[in-house]
Amino acid sequence: MPAGPRQLLEDHFAQLSLGLDSLFAESREQARRQLAEQLNQAVRRLRLADCPDELCATLADTAARFAEGALLFRVEDGTARNPRIDAALADAPALRSAVESQDPLVALATPAEVSAPIAECLGHDASARAHIFPVVVRDSVPALVYAWGPVQGPTIELLTQVAAAVWAAIPEPEPEPELQPAAELVSIAPASPAPPSKPAAAWDNLPATEQQTHLRAQRFARVQAAEIRLHHSEAVHAGRLRRNLYDALREPIDSARQTFRERFFPCNSMVDYLDLELTRTLANEDPELLGQSYPGPLV
Repeated sequence: MPAGPRQLLEDHFAQLSLGLDSLFAESREQARRQLAEQLNQAVRRLRLADCPDELCATLADTAARFAEGALLFRVEDGTARNPRIDAALADAPALRSAVESQDPLVALATPAEVSAPIAECLGHDASARAHIFPVVVRDSVPALVYAWGPVQGPTIELLTQVAAAVWAAIPEPEPEPELQPAAELVSIAPASPAPPSKPAAAWDNLPATEQQTHLRAQRFARVQAAEIRLHHSEAVHAGRLRRNLYDALREPIDSARQTFRERFFPCNSMVDYLDLELTRTLANEDPELLGQSYPGPLV
């Protein structure tokens, strides 16, 4: 018996629904691939930065791709500074809280929370939200990412963590030696006894080229640990819960260890900075979270 008009209509809607589901699934998969590629490009750009100024400019540009708008503020002397606007932290409780807690937060983008200069400069309305991401470097916050509108918070937070790892590995500039005033008169005096010699620190005993190798190794380790956390966040979370991070992340950890060994262990004084960073970044300073199968520091 041929199907009636109602049955034909229901069949048509069922086929249409299946087609839409397939189209939506394909769109979601394409969006995920595009997001992954954008993240990879952003991380590569951050890794190439070789000074804080370049790193901040890169972070500001990449963060803006994952929000309606984003600014980067350098935090100096109690003030959040940006080429467009400065704001005293005392007048911006939300920014001050992010600096003090070193945690991301979301706040109303009102003058009372983010300061009048920022709210007026960016034209926030009363219902706007500000997403604030601190860049934590060596237990301090030298910069903040301030984003608004539709914001992909987890993505920007991961970018700030990668930037922080790169920043921490950038060697700090050595202070210029103080110039001693020339003596007006030259006099000859009896030689005084030499002061007791003080042993130099082990770092000071290393040749300059070897010191640079250590700094590159530290930077490599921090970036590798941050990238593992970025690209394998679900496995990191599961590994922490099961206390077997190494089993959950064996492939990326083994790959990083092999590269670290080949690149840096020809240096006789080398330290396994990668092991230190894996423990700090992935295991939250608890070596037992890496699991019993973790092979331990490279030797």
